[in-house]
Amino acid sequence: MTDSVKYFLPEERIPRTWYNIIADLPEPPAPVLNPGTKQPIGPEDLAAIFPMSLIAQEVSTEREIEIPDPVRDIYKLWRPSPLIRARRLEAALDTPAKIYFKYEGVSPAGSHKPNTAVAQAFYNKEAGITKLSTETGAGQWGSSLAFAGSLFGLEVKVYMVRVSFNQKPYRRALMETYGATCIPSPSEETECGRAILAEHPDSPGSLGIAISEAVEVAAQNADTNYSLGSVLNHVLLHQSVIGQEAMEQMEMAGDEPDVIIGCAGGGSNFAGLAFPYIGAKLRGGPAPKIVAVEPAACPTLSRGSYAYDFGDTAHLTPLMKMYTLGAGFIPPGFHAGGLRYHGMSPLVSQLMELGEIEARAVQQLGCFEAGIQFARSEGIVPAPESTHAVRVAIDEALAAKEAGEAKTILFNLSGHGHFDMQAYMDYFAGKLEDRDYDEAELKRSLAELPAAE
Repeated sequence: MTDSVKYFLPEERIPRTWYNIIADLPEPPAPVLNPGTKQPIGPEDLAAIFPMSLIAQEVSTEREIEIPDPVRDIYKLWRPSPLIRARRLEAALDTPAKIYFKYEGVSPAGSHKPNTAVAQAFYNKEAGITKLSTETGAGQWGSSLAFAGSLFGLEVKVYMVRVSFNQKPYRRALMETYGATCIPSPSEETECGRAILAEHPDSPGSLGIAISEAVEVAAQNADTNYSLGSVLNHVLLHQSVIGQEAMEQMEMAGDEPDVIIGCAGGGSNFAGLAFPYIGAKLRGGPAPKIVAVEPAACPTLSRGSYAYDFGDTAHLTPLMKMYTLGAGFIPPGFHAGGLRYHGMSPLVSQLMELGEIEARAVQQLGCFEAGIQFARSEGIVPAPESTHAVRVAIDEALAAKEAGEAKTILFNLSGHGHFDMQAYMDYFAGKLEDRDYDEAELKRSLAELPAAE
């Protein structure tokens, strides 16, 4: 077994429960607030856009929540996903470190996102909902919900951040292949979209804007619910299958990670890998270093404020306590579209505030350089988002080489880049540049945070 590369689990080892880190936190999460009254919201405040089953999961304090059999049966299409040791990358780096990655690009949609999309579609179908609205940045979430909707006979409408809509036509085609409708955001279809276009006709869009449009549609139509691909507690809950499988596979490999790494936009793939490990630590287990990697052009954890804020630009959502750059912050249109979000999951934010994780912000040229080195060693072309995790995994392996330490590194390769090749073409053509956010824009956005405490 010492020269093994892939570690597979049989289908019967797909987790039977999702892991809920709230059960192990030293203090409960900050309540979600009604923006008008500044009082904690109740289930009825969310019932217009979410089914009660997901609302219950959002506030649950149970450590384990059973995965329904129909969801688990669909998971069998790609789960358990493989754990792979990057032996060729190790050799290329000449490092004593061992590098493992959990590969979520094996799902039908090519990323980790179906882990929650299938669950959300199932619960909405059970509740009698026939249509779902959502947003997407790079398109991984939109295509995943489109896939899930096709399995449960749900109509799916996706508001795609306009700059990504233009950058990634094949993501749009994938959504349409699964039967979804894909609309560039901001659009003329919603009051929010029309208002933004009236003020900024050339707006590149943002996840915050696209969320506003999708929430508006769900709130105004009784047959439509809203689905979110990251940030919320129930989304991170569903992603915990990643880390649960990884723990068992690392045991198969006879290893225990010293460093755990995931890219972080809203927090879902990072939490999916890291939360089961953090939970084990909080219960007295091993204490690996855990790194959330974000883009330097949208450094939510690194430069944001830990405060109550809206999850969307039009202020249609409740207030969540999280690291935020301000709901009005519009990041530059760099290629890692799935990481262009102003806020971070409240649970990830709370763990950052508690010192359980650390954040690292990296520039996109270094990420693409790392992604190409990874592809030329391991054969898999990472999604632009995933290259952020690859970048820091390589940096950690080189630091181990410098120190002469045989560290064990585990990262989440959250998706492949087969629909993102234009970004790689632009990199090879020298068209990409490292993008920095506008410092004045950030200060203005943070100054507009709502008064909630």
